[in-house]
Amino acid sequence: MFDKLSNNAFAVFRTLVYKGFTMFKGTFRSLSIYNYRMWASGAIVSNIGTWMQRTAQDWLVLTHLTNNNATALGIVMALQFGPQFFLLPVNGFAADYFDRRKLLIATQASMGLLALGLGLLVLFDAAKLWHVYVFALLFGCVTAFDTPARQTFVSELVSEKDISNAVALNSTSFNTARMIGPAVSGVLIGTIGTGWVFMINAVSFGAVLLSLMMIKKGQLHLRDKVKFSRSGLADGFRYIAGRPDLKTILLMFFLIGTFGLNFPIFISTMAVSVFHANAHQYGILTSMMAIGSVTGALLSAGRDVPRAGFLFLGTFVFGAGFILAAFMPHYLLFGLALAIIGISAQTFTTTALSAVQLLTEANMRGRVLAILFAISWGGTVIGAPIVGRVADIFGARWSLSVGAASGLLAAAAGLYYIIRYKNFKIS
Repeated sequence: MFDKLSNNAFAVFRTLVYKGFTMFKGTFRSLSIYNYRMWASGAIVSNIGTWMQRTAQDWLVLTHLTNNNATALGIVMALQFGPQFFLLPVNGFAADYFDRRKLLIATQASMGLLALGLGLLVLFDAAKLWHVYVFALLFGCVTAFDTPARQTFVSELVSEKDISNAVALNSTSFNTARMIGPAVSGVLIGTIGTGWVFMINAVSFGAVLLSLMMIKKGQLHLRDKVKFSRSGLADGFRYIAGRPDLKTILLMFFLIGTFGLNFPIFISTMAVSVFHANAHQYGILTSMMAIGSVTGALLSAGRDVPRAGFLFLGTFVFGAGFILAAFMPHYLLFGLALAIIGISAQTFTTTALSAVQLLTEANMRGRVLAILFAISWGGTVIGAPIVGRVADIFGARWSLSVGAASGLLAAAAGLYYIIRYKNFKIS
């Protein structure tokens, strides 16, 4: 009897270990591809540097260049994300028309130079608020070309069947950096100052440039050359117009991106004005949210195909998480709520990005993704100043209600699509 129970227990344990190994292997399967592995190794270093700079920039604006002025921070965000909308006529077509690897080399090098320039201004104690505005605008212009090229470049690094996994691992890398970067930045701000954080970020771009140089061009999954067209943007809108699946995703991205993804404002104003946290504690809060984001991205990486139900679930929990965060009495409990928001945000964004790539024809992906990011990030021009103003007038806790509303409205849009169309039709 005992031997039989022992054998059964061992069989169950062996099955669990095998399933766990299979799930782990499936989650990280894109890393077995040389080109993707090279790209990912450089991107994680650069992403950490970028998050270090974002934390330092927010802290610089709030505590050194203004007196905890959330509106000023909202303007910085608007300038940084606004060009994604205003450059829409050209940036998406550029991602479809030009060699994406060469385009990324140009954009990544440009962002490194901008980080260097702002870092030097801060180091020499010459930085003014308008300097940050100018650099945010320039950085936004470069990012407007970098983002659609970077997102669609994934489809050249891996085969069609691994696109969803590669997109999720990209999000994992980005949010792992969000977990590490702010915490490191918080320590460095207090020890060597914000200027050196900008300089470290400038150096970090060398890693992704090196990885782009090491990619084997012969192993890229290149798409057919797109012909030059003056109606490139119009073609993208016409393509989306007849697609209820893409229209629903874009509407949800607009709501979440405009009013919900203003995390620098939400976290910094709560940290400074409500919990009276120092730079180190501010970094911890951002990292706690990133832990949730990494978890959400890894869960998404384990799924073979994106489903509409995850869009609804992600946005609903996103809105509920903001409601929970608004009532938290201590900064660590607020951080736990941020972790929930992070999981839900990545469930939504990773599912949405994977769905858009798989639902869109290869020669239209750059334009469709550019429109998606323009609607999402371009909406920040509207949303960030509003959220900042709400925080200044009514308090930081009330600003979280804006994020809650964005999630619940997006969830309603997702639920309508599910009721009418059931799920995505991915061939």
